[in-house]
Amino acid sequence: MIKYNRFYVFLLFISLFMAYMPTAHADMPQQSYGNQAGVNLQQSSYGEKIGNKALNAFANLATSPLEIPKNIINTMNQSNFFYGVFGGFIKGLVNTLGRAGCGIADLITLPIPTRPIAHPVYIWDDFDMDTTYGEVLRLDNTKKTDQPIIETPITQAAPISIPVATPAKTAVVDRSNQYNHQTNKNLDMLFNNKMQK
Repeated sequence: MIKYNRFYVFLLFISLFMAYMPTAHADMPQQSYGNQAGVNLQQSSYGEKIGNKALNAFANLATSPLEIPKNIINTMNQSNFFYGVFGGFIKGLVNTLGRAGCGIADLITLPIPTRPIAHPVYIWDDFDMDTTYGEVLRLDNTKKTDQPIIETPITQAAPISIPVATPAKTAVVDRSNQYNHQTNKNLDMLFNNKMQK
């Protein structure tokens, strides 16, 4: 009887947790490994970062089995039915282990504020996108300030231009008057004679 009560308490905790997660992060921008503008928009304190990391870890552990149906559906939509079922199942198993591993890694390194490893951060964020994994233990370098931190983009030095000598262009000579109308008529008759044979 005690085993069943623990199961129901665990089930209640998971269902409340899953109902709370989307509303808790509704007004916050999603965490990711970088954005297109190179500006970190999320500014939070150390406690908020650790709290978000803990929620992310528990969400990854609880929802990792959902990778199997997600990958079956996505693979089936990208290819045919048989490959979608069998290939999507294998791909889902791999991503289940990957997402659960990300949750375990987040729990082990909980005191260190890092960026999430799995992308999309939560399985329900972008259901049509395949799960990818980024760099592990990448520190979240946002600070609680008024100004966002601008990351310097990696740029490549412009190539040095070397002047190249080009040959002089020759003048265009108009030779249209070289051939007269009689030549054109002769060529047309010759062509017609050869084509009729």
